[in-house]
Formats: sequence, C-alpha cells, structure tokens
Amino acid sequence: MVKAKGKGQLEQAHFRYISALTNPQIRKLINAEVMQPGLFDEQVVELTHGGKRLVLRRDPATQRKEQHRREDKLQRLAKRVAERNAFVAQSTRAKPEAGLRQLEQWARQHKLSAFVELTLNQREIELQIDEAAKQEAALLDGCYCIETDVPAEYMSTQDVHDRYKDLQQVERNFRRLKTAFLEVRPIYLRNEQRTRGHVFVAMLALKVLRLIEQRLGGAFGTTETNPEAETADSALAALSRLCLQHYTLGEQQITGLPRPDARQQQILDALQVKLVAP
Repeated sequence: MVKAKGKGQLEQAHFRYISALTNPQIRKLINAEVMQPGLFDEQVVELTHGGKRLVLRRDPATQRKEQHRREDKLQRLAKRVAERNAFVAQSTRAKPEAGLRQLEQWARQHKLSAFVELTLNQREIELQIDEAAKQEAALLDGCYCIETDVPAEYMSTQDVHDRYKDLQQVERNFRRLKTAFLEVRPIYLRNEQRTRGHVFVAMLALKVLRLIEQRLGGAFGTTETNPEAETADSALAALSRLCLQHYTLGEQQITGLPRPDARQQQILDALQVKLVAP
C-alpha cells in the first residue's frame, strides 16, 4: 500500500500508481457517503473521488473465509469461558477476576472485543454478543478498494483490478524465493559480492521455476481447473527418482540411466527436456 507521502513523491517523479485503501480508510469514505457498502459486489465497480479512481470489489471466497474465522474464534472463546467457569466452580481458591482479565485480553488479541462483552456474575463469567456490532464488524468482509491515478483512457476498470491482483504473484514469488522451495534465506555470507551472487543465482532459479510452471500448466493445466494437475513440486519430486545407476562389472565401471516411467516421460516432454545417455 502506497502512503500519502509516497503518492506525492510518485506524482513529482511523473509516475502513476495502483494501490489499495486500508479498512479504516474505506469505512471513513462510507461514513462520508462517498461510497455505499452495497457497491461492493463480485463484479468490479468504479467511482471517482478527489481526482482518483476507486475500484471496488467483494470476493465471496474471502468473505466466507473471514466469516468462518470469526465464528471459529467465538466458539473457541465460548469454550474457554466454559472451561474457566468449570475450574472456578471446582476450586474455592480460584480467582474469577483473574480469569476474566485473561479472557478479555484473549478477545482483544483476536479482535472480538468490538462486539463481545465479558462480565462477572458472582463467580461465573458470562459471554454476551452484540449482534448489531457483530454485523458492523462483518460489513467489509471480503471487500477491498483499489485506488489509482492512472487515467481511464490508459487502463480500464478491470485492468486496474487485474494489475493490482498481479501483486499476489509477486508476493508469492518472494515467499518462494526467501522461505519456501528455493530457500534463499538465511544467508551465511559476509562479503557483498558473494551475497549478491547468491541472490542472483536464486533469482535465476526463480526464473527457471516459473518457466517450469508455465510449461507444466500448458501441458497439464493448473490446480485451479484440475486438482490432479502436475505442479512444480510434484513434478520435481517425480523426477528426483530418476537417478544415475553405477555398476561394477569385473574391473569395469558402468554408469547407466534408467528408462523414465510413463509419468516421468510425460513431465519431461512437457518441460521439453531430453535425457542424454552418459
């Protein structure tokens, strides 16, 4: 997300930007009646405010996920309350006030305090849910608002949305580069040139990985359309079983490459790789 200062610097440098508004910023615009919650839909909607284009959308899958996560947290909180009340009932030395403070802190940490109230009745903790406040908290589930200063004649509403969503691919590549698959981190190097060389090799590996994914997708499809599609992970795992075999025949050393099985051959064909006998 590009902050206000960064947007000003981009404008001075004659650059355009595509960014996203935070949840509080969206609520502020709703309160100012710049936009209405009903505008957020599965299809992108555009409006103009302050000379900037705002692209609105609600993702149903994300909405369901956030609602499920909230309900799961409420169930976990109710279970904690019941367990604490059972413990206090069995122990005369237990302090219900201490349990109340712990549960209130847990509710704040899990962002439930806006619509959840915990009170102490005698020695028992009671859980109350403000349904109106809960609906208000869920108002923007799955919603996001993209802001850009790119003129409409250069980029359509859908293009603005799609280019912003491309950022997910960038973040995914960085995640795979740093902590997953390629594992460029941690780097146990102190020399600057060696560090740069290490990262450069990792970036080349990322380019190769993306080429592998592109060719596998062209041959087998993607997991979005075919759950059984080959991924880079599954393909490389299958090919890892294809190893050179060394034999000793008398005084002679023989190295051979076994014949790929049907699945391995399909992967090699998709990757346009031909094995050369040693």
